[in-house]
Amino acid sequence: MLRAHEPYPAIVFDRQWNIVLANRGVEPFFALVEPDLLRPPVNLLRLGLHPRGFARLIVNLGDVRAVFRNRIARQLAVAPDPALAAIYEELLAPGPGEPAEERVGADVVLPMIIRMDGRELRLFSTITTFGTPMDITLDEVAIESYYPADARTAAFFEEADSGSRGQRRGGSM
Repeated sequence: MLRAHEPYPAIVFDRQWNIVLANRGVEPFFALVEPDLLRPPVNLLRLGLHPRGFARLIVNLGDVRAVFRNRIARQLAVAPDPALAAIYEELLAPGPGEPAEERVGADVVLPMIIRMDGRELRLFSTITTFGTPMDITLDEVAIESYYPADARTAAFFEEADSGSRGQRRGGSM
């Protein structure tokens, strides 16, 4: 599934939002974060919302934080987890005067605007969860898939993909 989604980013993560697998589409983003955030276990929430991670690149960070604040609060209400609660407190807990739950335009699709290398990339992501009474392990992973929201963003990923394929064959970018 991850390879089929390329050149666009896709990430598999566990119930604590630790990255289990990722495709090549995430490489341009991983290259822009502080190396200590990429030491295992790499946490998707920390990577995305930490000031030394993607947070400094996300133009609509307030909206993104609101979606994740609501999502993680609901997840913790259903299945309390000390490690996830610590990440919530570190990155998502409302500050003074901020509401604990915010109304956001969409909770199924997350629009995201990222500014990098002088470009403004417009993406949206969805999270797919798996569940079946036959296999508990599937209930513990989810896939976040990112899609381009405009032609310029699609071109960015297609260019990055063709460059990385040329590099793997011994070519240059």
